[in-house]
Amino acid sequence: MKRIILASASPRRKELLEQIGVDFEVVISNAPEIITKTDPQQVVEELSRQKAEAVVKQLHGTEGETVCGTIVIGADTVVCKDGEIMGKPRDEADAHRMLCLLAGSTHSVFTGVTVIADGALVKTFSCGTRVHIYPMTQEEIQSYIETGEPMDKAGAYGIQGRFAAWVKGIEGDYNNVVGLPVSALWQVLKAL
Repeated sequence: MKRIILASASPRRKELLEQIGVDFEVVISNAPEIITKTDPQQVVEELSRQKAEAVVKQLHGTEGETVCGTIVIGADTVVCKDGEIMGKPRDEADAHRMLCLLAGSTHSVFTGVTVIADGALVKTFSCGTRVHIYPMTQEEIQSYIETGEPMDKAGAYGIQGRFAAWVKGIEGDYNNVVGLPVSALWQVLKAL
């Protein structure tokens, strides 16, 4: 059995992998996020690959560690609305701006995933999901921000949390919006 490492600090990604029964450990990537692309699918693929490769380098440089027999999974999620790529908000004002853009409209969520096995790239892919949001009043937006929930999430919301009250519907993989398209990832893992 190969050792599986999730190169992410996201508690949501951890929960999703646990949900499908994957035995893994977490090693947080220390890589700076460097974006050279403008297409959101290419951006998340690029960032997921950077995270996975950074963890492989961390493991290779750790005394006694080896990348042989190891699978590293990197992931990154962004929200995209009208060509704007939204990551995590910088502050409450940025969260407010994002939520105002998303309220009463449709946007896309993209998650990129990279799988590296035994130090070699296996696959990098991305999934997209369309999310339809009900209108929100300024009071609802402010009240949601005050929960603190938006501050560590792409697009300033968590579909699996309180924000579910405004989600009209989705087209695509729900888990992708949470942060990891586990069914697509499982197809890659079971082939290894």
